[in-house]
Amino acid sequence: MAILLLAEHDNKALKDSTHKALTAAKALGSDVHVLVAGSGCRPVAEAAAKLDGVTKVLLAEGGPFEHMLAEPLAALIVSLAASYDAIVAPATSVGKNCLPRVAALLDVMQVSEIVKVVSPDTFERLIYAGNAVQTVRSRDAKKVITVRTAAFQATPEGGSPAPIEAAAGNNDPGISSFVGEELSQSDRPELTSAKVIISGGRAMQSRENFTKYIEPVADKLGAAVGASRAAVDAGYAPNDWQVGQTGKVVAPQLYIAVGISGAIQHLAGMKDSKVIVAINKDEEAPIFQVADYGLVADLYQALPELEQELGKLGR
Repeated sequence: MAILLLAEHDNKALKDSTHKALTAAKALGSDVHVLVAGSGCRPVAEAAAKLDGVTKVLLAEGGPFEHMLAEPLAALIVSLAASYDAIVAPATSVGKNCLPRVAALLDVMQVSEIVKVVSPDTFERLIYAGNAVQTVRSRDAKKVITVRTAAFQATPEGGSPAPIEAAAGNNDPGISSFVGEELSQSDRPELTSAKVIISGGRAMQSRENFTKYIEPVADKLGAAVGASRAAVDAGYAPNDWQVGQTGKVVAPQLYIAVGISGAIQHLAGMKDSKVIVAINKDEEAPIFQVADYGLVADLYQALPELEQELGKLGR
């Protein structure tokens, strides 16, 4: 079974979501090709070629692919699709934007955000905010699949690098163009790939309190900062910090939930974390039901004390 995996990158480095989606792709079949589409992205293709289980890397370079616009990218994938039984991408903003177009152009169903590969045509995915597991079987000749990367381990580098070939096909429909972007800059780890995350909820009460109480602890831990939807909606935190069903799905080694009640939509985005620590003054908060460690305390007292103790440890 031949698999085409869409690599996610910034034209400079391969993103961790690709490593995890590759693990799912390898469960589908042994012949996995990685498509790297971008501009000046040869180093990305070379990094992808070193991953364990990759048998070939297809490199497509050109202006239409520089910003991974959905329309030219979907047209490129469709032009290559004849040689593949399945097309896979991480369930990130790029994958969610591009693969539905691919499925429509191929006239097949898309299987979205799988968390397990049961067999080459059967998959598991979460529904009802992660409270139920749905088993989906696709009878389509070609499978179009997005992968919930939080459910899979990252594939490490393998032995000898796979060959890199130029991708044949560039049918840019010319119906979209890149205008501009505003990217948030941070020295902290990316939320979806961070090993430690500390998130604040509505109880933080203001953006200034995130800066005063959450961020110093994050700096000590080398952690990413997240937020609940309630905190984002209230303007306490930017949208790209949101963790949950309508935000980012994460699975760090350590997740610290501060002032977060534990609404179902938030739990759907973080309950796969290895260790969950909850700090909340309400001992009846639902977050304690999923927490490995719970502290019933006032966050405005607990966080400075935590920062102080981390300082003593030299963090």
